[in-house]
Amino acid sequence: MAAEYPEFRLGSVLATSFTATLTERQGQRLERIPVPQRLADWFDVSGLAVESCSADNLAVAVELRESIHTAFTAAASRSAPPASAVEVINDRSIRGNASAVLTSELTRRWVLDSAARVEDAFGVIAADAITILAGDRDGRLALCASPTCRAAFFDTSQSRTRRWCDMNTCGNRQKKARLKSARAQGKSAR
Repeated sequence: MAAEYPEFRLGSVLATSFTATLTERQGQRLERIPVPQRLADWFDVSGLAVESCSADNLAVAVELRESIHTAFTAAASRSAPPASAVEVINDRSIRGNASAVLTSELTRRWVLDSAARVEDAFGVIAADAITILAGDRDGRLALCASPTCRAAFFDTSQSRTRRWCDMNTCGNRQKKARLKSARAQGKSAR
């Protein structure tokens, strides 16, 4: 029987979807890529299919994910990202050898050097993080308002005032908590 793993939290921004493979960073942490096969699964659903992933690939993934999260958190707080995080992101970007191709639907798809090149997939993720950190994309980095989450996310809303990394999870959870609190206060006021 296959182990059950939590679903991936995928969004329109590759780098923040990658950092969302660890959620509830300030609460009960939820690791979504605990084994190499889950990393391969994440690559697959993210359009970066590789043949397989090893334990070493998983260690690199965690290092890259945490470096991106650290850099995004610093940038969202208007601080300079730590040099060590920038070094990991740059190193992974340089090692990758993927190419962007345009599909018939006029969307970008990544082609890895070969299906076995996990380094290429890491390079695509790192390059995506670099475009965000360098200000090459329209949006702003922000931190989720959920006290248990605090994930860095890329806000591309028109007003740039989004509060939650994901309205379907963190946002709804906070709205439910406020409603429950308001109901409890209403009952105690009677």
